[in-house]
Amino acid sequence: MVTKNQKHVNTNPESEPNLKGTLISVSILGAILLVTWIGALMLFLLR
Repeated sequence: MVTKNQKHVNTNPESEPNLKGTLISVSILGAILLVTWIGALMLFLLR
């Protein structure tokens, strides 16, 4: 029985979700946003 002060500790590491795909997707999205912002800045500075 788990009381209010105890937390459930997951001892099975295989039940954790694999976040490698999420990291790659977010990194690609961040790179696209960064390139877009740099492109807009360069366009602004060169005009």
